[in-house]
Amino acid sequence: MKFTLSWLKQHLDTTATLDQIVEALTRIGLEVEGVENPGEKLAAFTIAKVLSAERHPQADKLQILSVDAGNGPLQVVCGAPNARAGLIGVFGAPGAYVPGLDVTLKLASIRGVESNGMMCSTRELELGEDHDGIIELPEDAPIGTPYPDYAGLTDPVIDVAITPNRQDCMGVRGIARDLAAAGLGTLTPLVIPTPSVIPANAGTQGAASANGEVDSRVRGNDGRGAGPDVRTDDPEGCPAFFAQTVTGVRNGESPDWMRRSLIAIGQKPISALVDITNYLMIDLGRPLHVYDRAKLSGGLVARKAKAGEQVVALNGKTYTLDDSMTVVADDTAVHDIGGIMGGEHSGVSADTKDVLIECAYFDPDHIARTGQKLTLTSDARSRFERGVDPAFLEDGLAIATALVLHVCGGTASDVTRSGTPPLEPRVIHYDPRLSADLGGLHVAPERQARTLLSLGFTIGAIKSADAFSDALFSTIEGKWPVTVPSWRRDVDGPADLVEEVVRIEGIDSIPSTPLPRMPGVAKPTATPEQKLERRARRAAAARGLDEAVTWSFLSDAEAEPFGGGAWTLANPISEDLKVMRPSLLPGLLAATGRNLKRGQQSVRLFEIGRRYLAEAERATLGVVLAGDRRPRGWRDGKAASFDAYDAKAEAIALLAASGAPVDNLQVMGEAGDAWHPGQSGTLRLGPKTVLASFGMLHPSVLKAFDLDGAVAAVEVYLDAIPPKRASGFARPAYTPPALQAVRRDFAFLVPATLATDTLVRAVKGADKAVIVSARVFDVFTGQGVEDGHKSVAVEIVLQPTAKSFTDEEIKAVADKVVAAATKQGASLRG
Repeated sequence: MKFTLSWLKQHLDTTATLDQIVEALTRIGLEVEGVENPGEKLAAFTIAKVLSAERHPQADKLQILSVDAGNGPLQVVCGAPNARAGLIGVFGAPGAYVPGLDVTLKLASIRGVESNGMMCSTRELELGEDHDGIIELPEDAPIGTPYPDYAGLTDPVIDVAITPNRQDCMGVRGIARDLAAAGLGTLTPLVIPTPSVIPANAGTQGAASANGEVDSRVRGNDGRGAGPDVRTDDPEGCPAFFAQTVTGVRNGESPDWMRRSLIAIGQKPISALVDITNYLMIDLGRPLHVYDRAKLSGGLVARKAKAGEQVVALNGKTYTLDDSMTVVADDTAVHDIGGIMGGEHSGVSADTKDVLIECAYFDPDHIARTGQKLTLTSDARSRFERGVDPAFLEDGLAIATALVLHVCGGTASDVTRSGTPPLEPRVIHYDPRLSADLGGLHVAPERQARTLLSLGFTIGAIKSADAFSDALFSTIEGKWPVTVPSWRRDVDGPADLVEEVVRIEGIDSIPSTPLPRMPGVAKPTATPEQKLERRARRAAAARGLDEAVTWSFLSDAEAEPFGGGAWTLANPISEDLKVMRPSLLPGLLAATGRNLKRGQQSVRLFEIGRRYLAEAERATLGVVLAGDRRPRGWRDGKAASFDAYDAKAEAIALLAASGAPVDNLQVMGEAGDAWHPGQSGTLRLGPKTVLASFGMLHPSVLKAFDLDGAVAAVEVYLDAIPPKRASGFARPAYTPPALQAVRRDFAFLVPATLATDTLVRAVKGADKAVIVSARVFDVFTGQGVEDGHKSVAVEIVLQPTAKSFTDEEIKAVADKVVAAATKQGASLRG
């Protein structure tokens, strides 16, 4: 929501500085996103007079001008058709930045003639679309004066972020009301034109015209025409439809004051009729729509759309409607997607003579659902779906009609009113002690009352802050009967009134009060699941992995390689964020791609989050390894890439840090369709309990994420790790073995299809009382090993306890090892 400082001061009588206003806005909950002065970028441009104009000797369409910008004549080459001696315009000297051309002027030679700057058009200064000639100013424009000062462009623009619940601040007047309540000035009266007296000034404040006379082109009932034929047949979507016609209008340019206001906040002036509706929408938060009556067949009706009906909107796009959407239509076609965007065919143009002004109330929920289905946003939708003031239809229409008559002329008809806006009063019984109890800030009851009254609430018989008196206030006993103003749809309980009081006082006024500390040692509050995630996160970071936080939502295309999403959002913020992720790897792969494309040589990312499966949410740790595992060097030559063994090592290390019994893990099978066959697997406790998947990702997955080269990955399923059983006793002290361990090596000839993990588990289990570990230290195929087989060398560690092993005891264990290996199809190599 943008507005200029002068625009704000039309509604707020204040002496506060810009800095004070900006600070107050943020303090009362209207966060200021930025402040800019549009005149600053044009500070280098001055008012200049063309002293003489002669034809360029080398170009028929160019002229050589002598220009005086206050410091004597300068030679300028100009191609504008309206350039002539005596013209007063806007001059940019060398060094000035021209925003419309995105160039910085410099001394130049144009067709052999030196040019010292340029005379500017409105488009070149981004003040309009006119590019047919340079700007022409009145004869009394002061030569040498900075153009922004003369044109009134040094008007700061304030950009405020409006939260969805503050529909009343979607207009400048609502913001001014908040500032007045915060003590920064007085809210100026909003003068509503009557049918017989219409103010002739520009704007909505009700002042007289420049010559002191009052325009009375809207005649009394004795001379007014009948109201337009409009009605609402959709009381749920459009409870109230008010309209008025104006005949004999002239739809030219809007007044300079209106154009300047709209341009300053980034709105493009179109025509007087369109600009009036845009101005009132920003000024008062009241969207309206103007139809060209000549383009309508019969009257207008607000109704449900027919399934399959289409409308070409003002943005030039065609929208197909369904029977849940509210539209405004005539006897033959739809002309408006109700409360969101008007139709192209009935829009006003330069030839428009008669208009119908619509001021309707559309239900916020219906507007939101329609906008979501059509993926159509507009300034009108952003206000209607928040909820405009249902009591402002009559007055809003009167102000709009007054501006149309003042700017475009014509004669107004009577007003047609169809339906009834929702105006049921809401009364909240409020205890002022809640300010301290709920808000933590003690505010005197009288001050609370004045704050609420300033914001438009009424308290019993007290209707405004001006009507407040101690005597009248003393008659209110017990809880206050507070009536909520029609423009505050968001207030529905005492807690909301506390919020109003506290924010106007200032959130920074709430004292910091520490919670009382209980005596003794605090009990731990982290859950076992939180402790597990904490251990896993620390372990991953300690292993050199970088933590990433990615979206929990994906596109269909990103979820598809991982089996697709089980859950799809009904109202996603975009098509790329509509599927709840079935895996953490898609987000990490997207982040990996961004890093690699920006020159990162080695990417090691991890994330702890949730997978969203059909049956439940699952806590998961995801890891992606891409790029170089080891950079190239003088000893090793080429850089080394990550492989499946790196992924397996990470998986086992993270499982160990998470408390999983890694000594009992089994490596089994392929990890799934997203993983590379033969280069991936799972780590399990038994055939059904999968603790992790690891390995290289399938080439098709990498292609889907536009990744080159091999990528290793891990998913550790934290929810599958069995919890440790509490024994109720302290862990015994660690006592190192008193006797030295004995190591023995065995070389087995095994079938090539036998997993070495199976062999190692069999060997280690040959004598569990003595063998404390077993590991593979060599795998060999080739000369000396028959086809279809491989040689696997295993080291076992025997740990004596009470006494050292005898040779006979060691041989007995060795025999058990060989026997266990033989059962797996292995034979001892000679």
